[in-house]
Amino acid sequence: MTSEARLVYNIRFIPRCGWAERLATCLTTNASSLSTIAAMSTNQSPTKSPAAKRARTDDSEHEVFLKAAVEVAREAGRLIHDAFDKPKEVMNKATSVDLVTATDQAAEKLIFEKLREKFPDHAFIGEESVAAGSKCELTDAPTWIVDPLDGTTNFVHRFPFVAVSIALAIEQKPVVGVVYNCILDEMYTAIAGSGEAQWNGKPIHCTGETNIGAAIVGTEFGSDRSAARLEILRDNLHSLAGNPNAVHSIRCLGSAALNMCLVARGSMDGYFETGIHCWDYGAGIVIVREAGGVVLDPQGGDVDIMARKVLCAGTRELAASITASIKPIPVPRDDA
Repeated sequence: MTSEARLVYNIRFIPRCGWAERLATCLTTNASSLSTIAAMSTNQSPTKSPAAKRARTDDSEHEVFLKAAVEVAREAGRLIHDAFDKPKEVMNKATSVDLVTATDQAAEKLIFEKLREKFPDHAFIGEESVAAGSKCELTDAPTWIVDPLDGTTNFVHRFPFVAVSIALAIEQKPVVGVVYNCILDEMYTAIAGSGEAQWNGKPIHCTGETNIGAAIVGTEFGSDRSAARLEILRDNLHSLAGNPNAVHSIRCLGSAALNMCLVARGSMDGYFETGIHCWDYGAGIVIVREAGGVVLDPQGGDVDIMARKVLCAGTRELAASITASIKPIPVPRDDA
């Protein structure tokens, strides 16, 4: 006789009372309840499916990845914080407004070294490594996508919106996101599928704003200041700020990662930008989604982490209104 059958048998021979008869009837007609209660009666856990076991393993691994990313973000953040008020040697990359400092490079070196010690089989994409000639290639392998100092122009000018941004992508999808404003000591974290994003350990949520006329929306000018791009930017700003249902205001924070975190915590209702890179918004994708928001392509399709463009908002309705208000800006892909 199986444990389930014994349990029903024993219940039926409890001295007659209404609850015993009802419980026995329920058990004989509900296999799921029977298995669960039988397992409890023999001090065993209900049998888990292989998919459930894999999910538990994935969750545990992702927590390990998150812990490592938080630790190294804080360590790199201390390096950046110590250099914040000191004189800086500033160099240019692609344009005169695309800046880099020795601190950017030192922070990336530290992050890569620490993460490689823990995860030697993982791949890495970093802003400064790519600038130095490394290939920007995202495969299905676990890949750390790192901006060691998002907001370099802010850093140079001591504007305190500077962040370490670290994402882990598996099968080309971001699954862990960490953004650390090391000047204001604000840590944003999330694991994909957890249903929770945090700001300094406390849960955060996007706003539920659906009306673009009641929204604060973020965007940026970017480092490409060509006449064609500036013309589209002007038209987009005019559309958002000048139409009959104009947004309450537009914000340019100087850091894509922190713009997305402000959407996640409900301080902005939406944000869009074209011309950024995978390291700028990889972590933000996870954080906004787990805070209850949507992350899309600015034209309304699925977000592509290598396409160099993103739109996020607290609601799908607001995202659609932003999409309807802006023109696309063509940019080459990160993996082109």
